[in-house]
Parts: sequence; structure tokens; C-alpha cells
Amino acid sequence: MSAVEDRLAELGLTVPEVAKPVAAYVPAIQDGRRIYTSGQLPMVSGALAETGKVGEGEGLVSPERAAELAQICALNAVAAVKGLVGDLDKVTQVVKLVGFVASDPAFTGQPGVINGASELMGKAFGDAGIHARSAVGVAVLPLDAPVEVEIVVALADD
Repeated sequence: MSAVEDRLAELGLTVPEVAKPVAAYVPAIQDGRRIYTSGQLPMVSGALAETGKVGEGEGLVSPERAAELAQICALNAVAAVKGLVGDLDKVTQVVKLVGFVASDPAFTGQPGVINGASELMGKAFGDAGIHARSAVGVAVLPLDAPVEVEIVVALADD
């Protein structure tokens, strides 16, 4: 097991199997020393952990729950990286994280939601988990997911 996986295990997390794509794409692709993941939904054992829009109020996914779902998305992105490189210790930097939040029109807390993903990267990769980031509110995401996360990582030279 890699040091990254050991740190995740200390948090009670394991890298899941790579989530199967829901359309015509691959979970991740390598270009030189970079790996780009496709957007990862909060899938757990092949099913969405939750659906709906994020916001405050009845019938909406709470921002706190959405941050937990963003962490699941990030863990799925890590799984996509591992699926290509095998050993997560080959990752030298999480370069960029982009998070999308299916938002109620009145909700403006997208950065706090995506912190769920960003904080996981820091805990898993240490200083190499510090990254550039975008947190974007959108009207709807695939399968009515509340959040979606993609990452770009750099790998060590072989």
C-alpha cells in the first residue's frame, strides 16, 4: 500500500474501485507527466450517494452534506489516477482541482462545498496536495448529482 493510501486509511477511507463511466469517455488519461481525470460523481458501490440541488432549506442537499459528497468525488478521482499509475506515491503534485456544484439559484457557497474535495487532497498527499482550484455553481449535473470533481496531477519522472 502507498503512503497516500496509508494516510487515507488513518482517516478511515480506502481508495475505491474506479467508477464506471456513465457515457462515452474514460475515467482518466495520461499525457506525459500529467494525468487528467474526467469529472467524478459521488458514486459509492456503483450508485449515486445522493441527488439534488445544493442549498439551504427543505428538499435541498445541505452545504455540509455536499462537502461530504465532494470528498467522495475526490476519492473517486484519486481512484481514477491509481487506475492508471498503480502507485499513488508517484504523484508529485495535485496541480488543479475543479469542482462543480448543482446549486439552488440562491446558493453562493460553492467554495465551501468544494473544500470537502480540497481538504481530502491535502490530507492524502500532504504538501503535494496543495493545488489551484475552481468552484463553479451550475444548474444541473449528470444523473442529478449534487457535486462533481475533476483533478489534474503531476507524476514523478520515471
